[in-house]
Amino acid sequence: MPDDAPAAVSRLYRQHWLGLVRLAVLVVDDRQSAEDLVQEAFAELYRRWPLDDADKALGYLRTTVLNRSRSVLRRRRVARLYTPPALRPEISAESEVVLSEDRLEVQQALRKLPTRTREVLVLRYYLDLPHAEIAQILGISESTARSTASRGLGILTEQLKESR
Repeated sequence: MPDDAPAAVSRLYRQHWLGLVRLAVLVVDDRQSAEDLVQEAFAELYRRWPLDDADKALGYLRTTVLNRSRSVLRRRRVARLYTPPALRPEISAESEVVLSEDRLEVQQALRKLPTRTREVLVLRYYLDLPHAEIAQILGISESTARSTASRGLGILTEQLKESR
């Protein structure tokens, strides 16, 4: 009769835990991470029990520990390469409110514009696309994109002047 999962995994744990931790420490160079990896490997073995061949359980554990160790090393390498974005300077609450109100005014003024004009302005000034790309996206000529942006910007400027 095959062993039940708790007894079999407990026996493997008692016999091979230290050796698997040593293996992981040699790969990841960190005792805490190594212990976590081995613990996760045993938990995974427990969930998968019974294996097709219980004699291969130790090999399964070693493979799992090595694979998880490689994953830890990959994550560390990516973390070392990552440079966090520069922190933006602190803005006072008052400045944030004024900026928020200004944005709201611009959004309201944009809504009053004809659809094509609004699309051109958003593509040009929010996405910073060149006129040629705007023309291609909207299916219009480049000169139409330029003139629409120019007229729309003039209308938007007038609307914002009136609201102040």
